[in-house]
Amino acid sequence: QVQLTESGGGFVQAGGSLRLSCEVSENIFNIWSLGWYRQALGKQRESVGFVTRNGNSKYESSVEGRFTISRDYAENKVYLHMNDLKPDDTAVYYCTALRSLASARSWGQGTQVTVSS
Repeated sequence: QVQLTESGGGFVQAGGSLRLSCEVSENIFNIWSLGWYRQALGKQRESVGFVTRNGNSKYESSVEGRFTISRDYAENKVYLHMNDLKPDDTAVYYCTALRSLASARSWGQGTQVTVSS
């Protein structure tokens, strides 16, 4: 399993921005897919988006155009840049990794994001 440690959550007003960071225990160049999920209170966990080793990316429709995932190969980190935040974005955000298509998904411990109206 890949070890993942998130940081950067907090409180923000609607319309504001936050950047979540995820420190990855392995060389991210060797990891097939890195991404983010979120889980709001009383709801199922959902994918926010992911990027693959070959540069493909996909985002959930409600965040497309507002959220961006980036990678820092030198620091072995993946980031979730969140702009124009809305109260519906309030959730615990989890960093995830798939070392390969055949491997089990690794999860971080989660970081809370709260957006006030």
